[in-house]
Amino acid sequence: MLIKYSKHFLNKLEDLIAESDYMLRYERGNFQSGWCVLRDTKIIIVNKFFAVDGKINCLLDIIKSVDLDSEQLSEKNRKLYFELAQTELEL
Repeated sequence: MLIKYSKHFLNKLEDLIAESDYMLRYERGNFQSGWCVLRDTKIIIVNKFFAVDGKINCLLDIIKSVDLDSEQLSEKNRKLYFELAQTELEL
């Protein structure tokens, strides 16, 4: 899958996470990697000062590292989730 670094693709990733049990928040913080996942409370925090491409890279890393229940996702988002799971990031 070709990753497009646009606001539209960022919105797709945000919608994917919104359909899961996790809650996404953009906050200020000194995270080592630019993001933080609080697994017990299922909250994802991303540095709000990142540009669109930085936010997309963070969300892609997070989606690959947490277990999202694909049964909760709509058909469109389930397809996107499985495509992202097979995609390797090229920086």
